Amino acid sequence: MLSPLWLAGCQASPAGPHWQPWGPELFARATDERRLVLLEVGTGWCHWCHVMEETTWADPEVGAEIERHFVVSKVDADARLDLATRYQDWGWPATIVFDAAGRELWKQRGYLAPGPMLQTLQRLAADPTPLAAVVAAPSEAGGRGLTEATRAELLDRLEALHDEEHGGFGRVHKYLDADGAEWLLSAARRGDRLAAERLREWLVLERRLHDPVDGGVYQYSHGGVWEHPHYERIMSRQVADLRSYALAAAAFGDDADLQTARGVAGYLRSVLLAPDGAFWASQDADRVAGTHAADWFALDAAGRAGLPAPRIDTSVYARENGWAIGGLCTLHAVSGERQPLALAVAAGERMLATRRLPDGGFAHGDRDVGGPFLADQLAMGMALLQLFECTQEPRWLRAATEVANAIERHFSPTRRGDGYKTAVGDGVLAPVADRTENIALLRFALRLHHVSGAAVAQRILDHSRAQVFAEAVARQPGLPADVLLADVESRTDPEHVVVVGRRDDPAAAELFAVALRESGCWRRLEWVAPGEPGVRGDVHLPSVEQATAFACSQGVCSAPIEAADELRSLLRGGARSPTSATATAR
Repeated sequence: MLSPLWLAGCQASPAGPHWQPWGPELFARATDERRLVLLEVGTGWCHWCHVMEETTWADPEVGAEIERHFVVSKVDADARLDLATRYQDWGWPATIVFDAAGRELWKQRGYLAPGPMLQTLQRLAADPTPLAAVVAAPSEAGGRGLTEATRAELLDRLEALHDEEHGGFGRVHKYLDADGAEWLLSAARRGDRLAAERLREWLVLERRLHDPVDGGVYQYSHGGVWEHPHYERIMSRQVADLRSYALAAAAFGDDADLQTARGVAGYLRSVLLAPDGAFWASQDADRVAGTHAADWFALDAAGRAGLPAPRIDTSVYARENGWAIGGLCTLHAVSGERQPLALAVAAGERMLATRRLPDGGFAHGDRDVGGPFLADQLAMGMALLQLFECTQEPRWLRAATEVANAIERHFSPTRRGDGYKTAVGDGVLAPVADRTENIALLRFALRLHHVSGAAVAQRILDHSRAQVFAEAVARQPGLPADVLLADVESRTDPEHVVVVGRRDDPAAAELFAVALRESGCWRRLEWVAPGEPGVRGDVHLPSVEQATAFACSQGVCSAPIEAADELRSLLRGGARSPTSATATAR
């Protein structure tokens, strides 16, 4: 369970400041009493948040300075996605000081010891002017994709971020980035041997961050090497590895990758699965708040038996469940195993029953101050599309379309070139547009558009392309794999496979299983009954008497494929190419 200090609203700590709920009342009090506002954003699984509680916030001099000049609030980033998105680049804990009008005066990234914190608070109390200016990048309208110059620049940056000495991208925190892995995988599927080598190396190194006992994935390793893990097990890291290792298993045929993916799924099932079929949010790094549990993680299963494990945050969030559903669907697609899909379906049904809003969108948790949040809609929208892909049940596609309508209703930009907002807002700070979320939204809308042709998907594309591919946005710092993937998907049609056959026909089921495993990440898969036109009705298929597959690309489809091995060979890049006009795409 979370420490009471990290519950939404955040009660007073007996050894520190009297934390107040975040909201307009906080600023009203600051105005009346001529105080400044201090906000700390953290999480229940964050080690340095615990250390901050035990040291900085418990320091008597810091407490006295706060008592004289500040009103303070502490929020859980996993519960308040609007504030988490706004300050995620500052890491947890993030400390922000505002004046009573809501103007940011200072932001601190991560832990700050009592002495420097006291000096900073005294400086701001004496002179409440910003310590650092925040300059927003201009926004220029983008086109259908990146310009050639911007694309080349981002590819150069991606190359520069590769760590030749230690492997992987980046030189500070080491972990497997899901978008980076997908970019390398897509290049490897196109025959890029260097991309394949780099991804294989990255997957081997990332296993150092996997718990050998329960399969869970640690958050990252610090210091630019792979030997210093931070032991938090947060859902985003579990799903990044679950998906990446499963996709690698399909691409490279290495059973070790599949076993690693199964291990992560086993952790979700054994540790983070709630009794009702939903998934809990995360597991703490610490068994005792503020003290790393490295000794516990070093024990084998027998050594851990009977000892309390690090705490689990039993919050049930739509975002985290959407991520888990997507990862489990990927494992099912690659392995053909039924259990991952059964877990994904159960979690999806729980989200529909407990988190779905009347307009088809999703709430984050039990109490959504500032919500709904765009992040929940994106995670659940993609999860619903993946459930539809794996099951071909129309109910999941209808639910995904309703999510897109909710996104348009709540988060739409007010002018062309602006991004979709992260949240509805709580009336304190105006919601912002987040680059990463807008890239994810573009990719969701592209998938929905190609699968269903829904009008709402096209409306989102019309807005989001302009923002995502604007040069000032595309060139923002960080690993650019996500925007490069969005660029490819925006300019090309997905790999399209149609299986025609009855649902109770084992031959049709085998063809569809091959399509699930062997087609790339950017894809559109359909399983239709004989005589049916498919979801969009844009493919004319000949009459067939037995289970048949068609592989389509750029408006034409292959001749009928009845053998699973033949379809497998084609999807793996065999000699046969989709040029026969036996079936045509409208």
